[in-house]
Amino acid sequence: MHSLSELQKQQVGLRLPKYLLDEIDEFTKEYSLNRTDIIVEAVKSYVREQKAKKYYDTFDASAKELKQVLSTDTHNKQQSLDELINELQHH
Repeated sequence: MHSLSELQKQQVGLRLPKYLLDEIDEFTKEYSLNRTDIIVEAVKSYVREQKAKKYYDTFDASAKELKQVLSTDTHNKQQSLDELINELQHH
């Protein structure tokens, strides 16, 4: 949830290619929205998508690192796993 100060609107200026503005205007007519509503929703969608991509990229890198650690010889793997479990139980 956002605070009231975060929800305050601030005017910004931007230049868009005419073809894109034409497409936005088609949506304004079709869905009875104004340009601002459409652009705000587009930006929110983009930000959510980028956050999700960043999260999954980080997860993917962590999974690859874990796979590499676990693929070492069995003795080191067992010792490392035991050490990790021990450390987690004591913290």
